[in-house]
Amino acid sequence: MHRLPTALFRSFALSRLTAVFLMALGLFGGAGGPAARAADVTLRFAHFWPSVSGPHRLVYQEWAKAVEAASGGRLKVDLYPGATLVKAPAQYDAVRSRIADVTATIQGYTANRFPLSQIVELPGLVTNGVQGSCILQNLYDEGLIADEYKDTRPLFFFTHGPGQLHLRDRAVTRPEDLAGLRIRRPTVVVGALLESLGAQPVALPAPDTYPAMERGVIDGAALPWEAMESFRLNELTRFHAEVGGLYTLAFVVTMNKDVYNGLPDDLKAVIDAQSGAAWARRAGGVFDDLDTVGRKAAEAAGHAIVTIEGGADNPAWKPALDAVTEAHLAELESRGLPARAVYARARALADTCNARP
Repeated sequence: MHRLPTALFRSFALSRLTAVFLMALGLFGGAGGPAARAADVTLRFAHFWPSVSGPHRLVYQEWAKAVEAASGGRLKVDLYPGATLVKAPAQYDAVRSRIADVTATIQGYTANRFPLSQIVELPGLVTNGVQGSCILQNLYDEGLIADEYKDTRPLFFFTHGPGQLHLRDRAVTRPEDLAGLRIRRPTVVVGALLESLGAQPVALPAPDTYPAMERGVIDGAALPWEAMESFRLNELTRFHAEVGGLYTLAFVVTMNKDVYNGLPDDLKAVIDAQSGAAWARRAGGVFDDLDTVGRKAAEAAGHAIVTIEGGADNPAWKPALDAVTEAHLAELESRGLPARAVYARARALADTCNARP
């Protein structure tokens, strides 16, 4: 019998061992169990809330998990919180140009682009996040605001709860107390509202509010209670004025159209199933719950919280707020937009959405 040379035998044995090892990796994924199937499509989801915030953990991470589970792992969602992929005001355009595949953003961060959607920001309309989300989602589903989103694929819409006024050094109990104060405003619509009350609105996206207040650039901010914890602003403010129905903000979770259209039909169905009214309601509910968290944190810190009786309908506040609504609707109508029709439908939806369990 002929024997293989020692070197050749060792090479042959090593090759067989390597092959067995690679087969084991393929079957078992190493020590971690069976190998996971690689995703067919990875979606980059960009938003501006911090990674530790409630909206990131309770809405966007949960949506990502639901999509991945429903697709059997064929869709993977990589989240980019904290404006790490693109800054907050540019996130809608980032999806349109495919820098990101999905975003959750504020329509009003892009001025004059979503005028009919922003009608929900007007005072006296939205009382909580679930109701506001129901109003906005229905306006889209009924086609009243759909033309504003032709360049992306909207998945669901929502609003936060009522926006409030949060001050660093001074209590606000009446509109006159706002005279000359520099107040962060999120959108042009809310800026007009603040100006009508005597404040000096300062345009800032939510992530920039903390450093601006810390440096003394602003005296306060218009924000929901949720944001006071999400962006740590309870650390800097000591006075809060709750004016129920003062304003809310419109949000959209939307997707690049080409990315959606490029999916096979079964994966499109997964995205469709994780869209619409159920997720709108879920997001609105999360923001309502987080409002409670933010307010309790302020109470625990000993902050002064003033609740204005009657909210936006209080006689001291109502005339200025009504004037803002009328001026805004008239301006949109002058541009040929059906603002009054959308506003009337939003008011009707406010009642029916409030009545839903």
